Amino acid sequence: MSAPTVPAGLTSTLPSRGLPVPGTAPHLPGLESVAPHDAGSGWLHDCLLGPHSADIVPYLSLARATGGPVLDLGSGSGRLSVPFARHGFAVEAVDRDQPSLTALRAWAGRIGPRVHGLIRTTRADLLRLRLRDEYQLALLAGAMVAAVPPHSRPAMLREIAAHLGAGGALALDYTAHDPAALAEHPQRSWAFQVPRFDGVEEWVIAQQSFDLCAMSERITYHSSRTGKSSTHRVVLHTDKWIVDPAVLASELGAAGLHISDRHQQRIDERTQSVLLICRA
Repeated sequence: MSAPTVPAGLTSTLPSRGLPVPGTAPHLPGLESVAPHDAGSGWLHDCLLGPHSADIVPYLSLARATGGPVLDLGSGSGRLSVPFARHGFAVEAVDRDQPSLTALRAWAGRIGPRVHGLIRTTRADLLRLRLRDEYQLALLAGAMVAAVPPHSRPAMLREIAAHLGAGGALALDYTAHDPAALAEHPQRSWAFQVPRFDGVEEWVIAQQSFDLCAMSERITYHSSRTGKSSTHRVVLHTDKWIVDPAVLASELGAAGLHISDRHQQRIDERTQSVLLICRA
């Protein structure tokens, strides 16, 4: 089977040396700190951090071990909150984007009153997080921790730790980069096709740019959607922070949390996806 071809309309964004076109990459940097600009852009958002993301299974397994209630921080439109409620867990979904929370409740409502009733939505910014209840599992999924500025992370982690019940856990994931490789190659690009089932063909070229001095990262997504009669293009951006594993471990310790389990999965020769399970 031949590899799919990137549309000609997007070739102007390609680097001169070309770029990889993954077939089914399970871990792609996501739109952690940006909401869909419109209903059409939501397809890209859900592709990167959507209901078929690979991290749902381990997070559900962890919830079965800890029990509920579950705190889903940076919930978006419910890619984790709704499946958790479907499995019988009470969930508080926290996000700063009200349209995403509205979409979450609409999705839960379409499933039924039982699922809808297990979810409470809270509009809040993680930079100024104030929790009210106690939770058995808190989630910072989809590399959400990388969307929090380093100076705001310690206070957020302390707030989460203070609201974990006995035997509770904080689970978070992030992308770990090889600093030497980033210094040598601070930009990279790749292309992928968005899975859609509405007759529209959508391709995305993602361009990643790192600033090691600021420990920051910007991803620009160039999306091209082609329907029966027209082609629509949109550009989305997300800004993140590069996570230093040693600094994060120190911040977790200062918050009264210890890393009880660590899972690593290599994305490419320079990058790994890291999942941490932290307990009080």
